[in-house]
Amino acid sequence: MIFISVIQIVHCDDELEPEPGLPAFNGAAGSTGALPAAVNASQDMEPPSVNALAAVVVEESTGRILYNKNALERRSIASTTKIMTALVALENANPEDIVRVSKRAAAIGGSRAGLREGEQYTLRELLYAMMMISGNDAAIAVAEHVGGSVEDFAVMMNSRARSIGAVNSNFITPHGLDRTDQYSTAYDLALITIEALKIPLFREIVSTSSFYIPGHGLYNTNELLGSYPGADGVKTGYTGKAGRCLVSTAQKNGMRLISVVLGSPTRNARANASRSLLDYGFRNYKLYRLIKQGDVYARIPVYRGIAGHAALKAEKDIVVPLNSKEVKTLNVREHVPDVLHAPVYAGNGAGYVEFVLDGRVLAQSTLVVSDDIRKTTYTDYLKLIFKSWSSMMREGIFAGI
Repeated sequence: MIFISVIQIVHCDDELEPEPGLPAFNGAAGSTGALPAAVNASQDMEPPSVNALAAVVVEESTGRILYNKNALERRSIASTTKIMTALVALENANPEDIVRVSKRAAAIGGSRAGLREGEQYTLRELLYAMMMISGNDAAIAVAEHVGGSVEDFAVMMNSRARSIGAVNSNFITPHGLDRTDQYSTAYDLALITIEALKIPLFREIVSTSSFYIPGHGLYNTNELLGSYPGADGVKTGYTGKAGRCLVSTAQKNGMRLISVVLGSPTRNARANASRSLLDYGFRNYKLYRLIKQGDVYARIPVYRGIAGHAALKAEKDIVVPLNSKEVKTLNVREHVPDVLHAPVYAGNGAGYVEFVLDGRVLAQSTLVVSDDIRKTTYTDYLKLIFKSWSSMMREGIFAGI
């Protein structure tokens, strides 16, 4: 049984309950060679023109794309590679591990933290040096400690990338210096950043403006920290092939956006592009709760059930970013059965709703049975007959029969 309706939705800043029958959005889609239509937003206002070869803006909690410019184009990404390096390191090693700087790490070129062969640091300190000032020497030291070698660590990086849907990426080094066989995309970098931001220490590191490790003062190269309201990360990058790159994140009104800018000509250009993209996202999109966990969505007859109807409730809260145009045109398709057959059990799926925009299914959410309803037994029928007979007898007595 399918119902289609235009829905009313509630902005998350309001302390109101959503109307019944609101649709669900249940997470980011992975990339499979084309931008996921289910998360590619229709623009409410004219998007900015950014001075970059590729860019994307993504809302963190859903992975919904709010802006896209060549977001699946494979490119060199310079030191933004280190976001994946940090993610793999933090997931596979103790930040308090002691790491010895190898000859290979100390000899690497490009941006450096000035580490010397034989020096020892905690993994935490090396991650600060790697993420704040883009130390390639720190990246090599981290990779060798966590993976045993740079080559084995790259295998870990690629495996983790695939697991989160970053399928258009290939990592060879932990630092991102130019290699013809090393690349990623703006969209993949957004997915990787979303995953890394789940780790408290990662968030702490990338939001830090200055830090000290033994023998070295570190000052973050991210131009947005301290200059853009709500900015709290993530990573800069530059090589001749990649151009100026910046992955940035900011929070406003309870919504976090991730901006990825690749291939800008200058530092100012990448910073201005990032500001414009974040401004665009925050101006045009707000978070709306479409379904509240536990709200009863439908009641369905139960054949031969001890109760006549089963309540179907929303499995979880669903919150999505929408622009003002989408708020007016958002539809829902309800897919629920005409009847359920006893027994039914609480928590079992028994239908779903689809979130539909511009004729496309953006996502769907399962509806679950609220309570157990057992099958009617022979004894139940006898009890029902006796109850009906008793009621008839009482009515007859009171009527003077």
